[in-house]
Amino acid sequence: MSEYIKTVFLDIGSVLLTNGWDRKSRKLASAKFNLDCEDFEARHEDLFALYEEGKVSLDYYLDKTLFYKERPFSKNEFKAFMFDQSQPYPQMIDLFAGLKEKYKFKLISINNEGLELSIYRIKKFSLDSLFDFFITSCFVHIRKPDENIFKLALNLSCTKPGESIFIDDRSFNVETAANLGINAFRHADYESTKEKLSMFGFS
Repeated sequence: MSEYIKTVFLDIGSVLLTNGWDRKSRKLASAKFNLDCEDFEARHEDLFALYEEGKVSLDYYLDKTLFYKERPFSKNEFKAFMFDQSQPYPQMIDLFAGLKEKYKFKLISINNEGLELSIYRIKKFSLDSLFDFFITSCFVHIRKPDENIFKLALNLSCTKPGESIFIDDRSFNVETAANLGINAFRHADYESTKEKLSMFGFS
């Protein structure tokens, strides 16, 4: 079946890398910087979607969630901590690098992420040498699970739904893609994703 799959659409957070700025990371930040966790979370919830959609900057997000009052640490210190939360899953990166080289499909990200975090992660882990291009929420101002981000991905890649696979760690995103006719499955771990890919002829 691999000859019929022209494009693989792939999430990044929790698939190739750890999440960029998830609840676990924010709890670590609250402990390290002695933050009021409830206040930080409430402010985060109000703003983070806007940040991921590219409608506010990282500086704006931090000004409104943390630096609305004096802090004993700098904004740059906090940014460094944020960026340091990103770690690779080398086995997953190697898997897709090898399959792409072997089967010559297009590899395109469909990813929810803010601009500064996204650029850092792309450069830090050389994702620009792996992906053909990035359909990231901060660039296109649409977030998963909005079906329009999947329609945009299909159009920009000149791919029919049945000629593509979408892989994501969140079931709702997978369901949205599948409803559009995209072959979609949820990533849980390396072995199960490798097995599911083999069902499409990628081994």
